[in-house]
Amino acid sequence: MLVLGTRPEAIKLAPVARAMAASSRFEPMVVTTGQHREMLHQMLGLLGVGVKTDLAVMRDRQGLAELTARLMRGLGGAIRTERPDLVVVQGDTTTALCGALAAFYERVPVAHVEAGLRTGVPDNPFPEELNRCLIGRIAHWHFAPTASAARHLLAEGVPAAQVRVTGNTVVDNLLWVLAEGAGRSAFRTGPRRVLLTLHRRENQGDAMRAMGSALRRLADRGDVEIVLPLHRSPAVRDALLPQLGGHSRVRVVEPLDYLDFAATLADCDLVLTDSGGVQEEAPGLGKPALVLRTTTERPEAVEAGAALLVGTDPEVILAAAGRLLDDPEEYRRMARARHPFGDGHAAERIVDRLAEDFTEGPPSPGPGPERHGTPAGHGPGDTPGGADGPGRPRSCAPPSAPQRNPASGSYDPTA
Repeated sequence: MLVLGTRPEAIKLAPVARAMAASSRFEPMVVTTGQHREMLHQMLGLLGVGVKTDLAVMRDRQGLAELTARLMRGLGGAIRTERPDLVVVQGDTTTALCGALAAFYERVPVAHVEAGLRTGVPDNPFPEELNRCLIGRIAHWHFAPTASAARHLLAEGVPAAQVRVTGNTVVDNLLWVLAEGAGRSAFRTGPRRVLLTLHRRENQGDAMRAMGSALRRLADRGDVEIVLPLHRSPAVRDALLPQLGGHSRVRVVEPLDYLDFAATLADCDLVLTDSGGVQEEAPGLGKPALVLRTTTERPEAVEAGAALLVGTDPEVILAAAGRLLDDPEEYRRMARARHPFGDGHAAERIVDRLAEDFTEGPPSPGPGPERHGTPAGHGPGDTPGGADGPGRPRSCAPPSAPQRNPASGSYDPTA
């Protein structure tokens, strides 16, 4: 069972669903929670993903507590009804946390795609940082997109045998979509093209209004076109529409389907974003990215020189954007930076690892030590970037893992 509720989850789990469907070992069953229902339903068919169950849990302006309660009831019922052999969650949404926790309650093992991302600040991003840490205490398989993410898991005590570096599935999907060639760019004019995405909860309110004001000043230059696919959140719309709506150099559009978003990203010159996924996609296409956040759980892009963490101060944002637009050498330096997030084969690595661990047949019920045996031909080994961390207290340890070499076939961005 693959559990997803938001558009980013659909983008990143679609390659896993396709790879499972192509395998003789798995029958993927997709359950959607509807956390981003309208945006989600725009794209699932386009990505070749069918939906088994739609829980439709969203209500207008409901809080996190209410959403979590609905998700737990719905996902718990779906898992009890379907009895999957494993549950796959992605990232750090409330859907992902509740999918992992509901599976744990039903004693079904959890695979976590895009595991190990950390900012080190429990409430930034909120609630995603805590969500992914909690999933890390539940998951049986930890599919880390980078060696850095794997090191975070090892430092937290996850056994090395349960961690595999795969690359990020967002790269798989981006390459697949661009190869399809079906998307249409939202840009209309010839000037330098800036793609803007803003939505994060911790940026909403006064900070987002101030950023909107700065971006209006950027548009006032007269030599740029800004495209803003506007998130459906009322808080985002309340903050940005008064600042950017109606400006002749700003094109505000409804959320783009993924094919059109990928084409728009490929067509832009510069990205300004607070999105996690866009931080991963932009470097793959050679697009410099300014990250409008005070922290990032994806430091690899910054370290590679493909992205710059500029924070939320309007003057800093304006200065950084102006520098990239006006300094060709600085622009070329960022555009040519190494891409750290994958080679387009992450989903294959994930499905191969799961298939290896199911070689002896479906495991017995329950996520505890009795659930999985050791696959033949594998011994203990190291994960890229580190060795086994200290053991966890038994009361909060994740399910015991088959002993194997998690480095075999791992993604190495330096190779």
